Amino acid sequence: MRYVREFGEIDRTQVAIVGGKGANLGELFGVDGVDVPDGFCVTTEAFARTVAGAPAVEAGLDDLARVEPEDQAAIRVRSAAIRRAIEELPIPEEVAAEIRAAHARLGAADAYAVRSSATAEDLPTASFAGQQDSYLNVVGAAAILEQVRRCWGSLFTERAVTYRLRNGFGQREIRMAVVVQRMVAARASGVLVTADPLTSDRTVTSIDAGFGLGEALVSGQVNTDVYRVRGDEISRESAGARVLSDAEVLRLTRLGRRIEAHFGSPQDIEWCLDGDAVRIVQSRPLTTLFPIPAAADDAHRVYVSVGHQQMMTDAMKPLGISMWQLTSRGPMRDAGGRLFVDVTAMLSAPATGAALVEALGKSDPLIGDALRTVLERGFVRQVPQQDSGATPAAVPGTVPATIDTDPALVAELIADSEASLATLAKDIADLSGPALLDFIRDDVQELRRVLFTPTGLQVITAAMDASFWLGDRLREWLGEKNAADALTQSVPGNVTSEMGLALLDVADALRPYPEVVAYLRRIEHSGAGFMNELPAYPGGVQARAALADFLDRYSMRCAGEIDITRPRWSEAPETLLPTILGNIDNFAPGAARRLFDDGLRTAEQTKDLLLQRLRTLPDGERKAEETARMIDRVRTFSGYREYPKYRMVSRYFLYKQALLREAERLTRAGVLREPEDIYYLTFDEIQEVVGRQHANAGLIDERRAAFRFYRTLTAPRVLTSDGQALSGTYRRADLPAGALPGMAVSAGTIEGRARVLADIAQADLEPGDILVTAYTDPSWTPLFVAIKGLVTEVGGVMTHGAVIAREYGLPAVVGVEHATRLIRDGQRIRVNGGEGYVEIL
Repeated sequence: MRYVREFGEIDRTQVAIVGGKGANLGELFGVDGVDVPDGFCVTTEAFARTVAGAPAVEAGLDDLARVEPEDQAAIRVRSAAIRRAIEELPIPEEVAAEIRAAHARLGAADAYAVRSSATAEDLPTASFAGQQDSYLNVVGAAAILEQVRRCWGSLFTERAVTYRLRNGFGQREIRMAVVVQRMVAARASGVLVTADPLTSDRTVTSIDAGFGLGEALVSGQVNTDVYRVRGDEISRESAGARVLSDAEVLRLTRLGRRIEAHFGSPQDIEWCLDGDAVRIVQSRPLTTLFPIPAAADDAHRVYVSVGHQQMMTDAMKPLGISMWQLTSRGPMRDAGGRLFVDVTAMLSAPATGAALVEALGKSDPLIGDALRTVLERGFVRQVPQQDSGATPAAVPGTVPATIDTDPALVAELIADSEASLATLAKDIADLSGPALLDFIRDDVQELRRVLFTPTGLQVITAAMDASFWLGDRLREWLGEKNAADALTQSVPGNVTSEMGLALLDVADALRPYPEVVAYLRRIEHSGAGFMNELPAYPGGVQARAALADFLDRYSMRCAGEIDITRPRWSEAPETLLPTILGNIDNFAPGAARRLFDDGLRTAEQTKDLLLQRLRTLPDGERKAEETARMIDRVRTFSGYREYPKYRMVSRYFLYKQALLREAERLTRAGVLREPEDIYYLTFDEIQEVVGRQHANAGLIDERRAAFRFYRTLTAPRVLTSDGQALSGTYRRADLPAGALPGMAVSAGTIEGRARVLADIAQADLEPGDILVTAYTDPSWTPLFVAIKGLVTEVGGVMTHGAVIAREYGLPAVVGVEHATRLIRDGQRIRVNGGEGYVEIL
């Protein structure tokens, strides 16, 4: 067992021995053309030998294991106690002797930097930057030993403990090594990032420079001289004294690219200028960049986020991603746990490029603006169709519908889908092994048939066309903006809005039984077990039947439902309890019927008033007749908009149940450690595991760690193959001072208390509240009956939240960038759903 390793003995594979910082420095120490000041690492074995069995440390770790990540006061007290206990421990003589010997070999009279190097630090998926401590200009063996002990203690700084708790790292699993490195007499120093930290553009190098040592710069204590480099072009963005010459900037840039190429990923590099020599004192992976989808060629590619169109921007597990790729007809790519559609071919063809930007801009103005920016920069060369070698597909939503307004079309589509789903439920029930996987792969083709039936796409397009027609014509003829919104209230057959009303009926069924309600208010456990306990209370049989009936119809729904791995309501029905209890408190019996009838009455009265006004205009009878046809069209077809996804997730749930049954068999056979391991494998990989009866546990663990990291990232709306992450802007000059711009999707203006929520299971709503959240997929619909307005960070005029907001008559603004950060829970806000902005009052 060795307690010290020289830099020359270390490479990147030895993170467990010398920590992330030490492993990266040791790796660079042996790279030609990279000058790393000499040093050594005090290994994690030295740390383990020192703290092993220390009662105060063990007791502190036990206490820390019981702390919740949100309990900052407890974290502060308990982490300080552990740190103090470590710093008071004596360093064993055999450890101290090796440190003194290494120090003497390097030069006992020199000054050194003593820096923490944890085993979960400077990794591709976790930087831990600034979480542990460093000490500079340390002279003498005694001082180095003291600072080594303080570095060990800094493993339990409050910020480091909080970071680990929030990012899923165990407190006992991480060890601390210490880097001891000769100090550099720097005339200048700074940080070099081999990508633009603002745009993620991998073709840009960003350099921050300052005079003297870099610690003051890194800690933000001094102003920096900033350079951006693309190719050989330098842009300086500072007004102070110039720190670097152009030649030095380009020299640093070339060195940064060499280090990046060696590690195979963008790097965050700390450097010093020692005379004319460039010394590298640290390099870590740049973990803040969103990954780029893998491409089969080197062409400039443009990707549009699927999550921003499907109202689910969270990271997805590999099984969820692969199932969506099997289902989709588009060229789907994955990166950072998210799905992107490659729009390069359509964007580069003149016949479809403009139509694509317009269509996606209608859905989400920020996506449209981001794509226009890509085209303006010349990133994608528009190729004439005859030169491209292919005929681009038609842009969805740009080909007008050619069907008649006929309710029978919707009824036929639903009947076909229901029959197909029933056949699946019967045929999949008894399958297992390779036959099950083959069956699911084949059945996905049936799912695609039902999901993308030409008639169904025509129905959805017809509803959209009619809605846009009404908006344009009523503005032109009557000067009415958003007048069409009220016409879609209480449309027939909208399975998502019906679900929200059905949960009001559940509240009606439970409200007469106070002991049942009291029991539901106090349960804390998760899972379906609470439903089995309901019959023990007066009225519990009736309450259980009402809940079971709701779950029979909507068991497959949940937040983020496009990811097949997400827990469904039938698997976690407690998720619904806050909404049900809120409905009991805030509504009188019969609220569902009243809300629907009120919406229907509003739609009918709006229609009558609009037609009356149109008839008074020149050529008014024709205008009224055309408008009446379009109103009939939008009301006949709009409800179907929500149905295909409803039955898609129904099918997904049957697949999931069958796959979990197979995973349980594999777990009993020792092939998997637990059934949920399959979530971290693609469908193809599961098929291989079932066939070979063998799973790669290491791969599953890597995927778990990657998913944990991906959850910390924010997906861009548009991503290019050189790493630019574009969010788009509204470019509006018509907003009140301080207003947050967004997209107007449901007319009306409302003021109220903002309830900023990330999880419907935490919904504690009061009458008059305005819901502010990142996105709303169908699972959020039950909350819409209890709120007065809606604000989301993503969305468009025809996405689920907008459709249901209009049907319920809720003022709504979507696509408000960073709304959940800019608006604090409890603030009073005003939502202008007609003009598309939010004001914080």
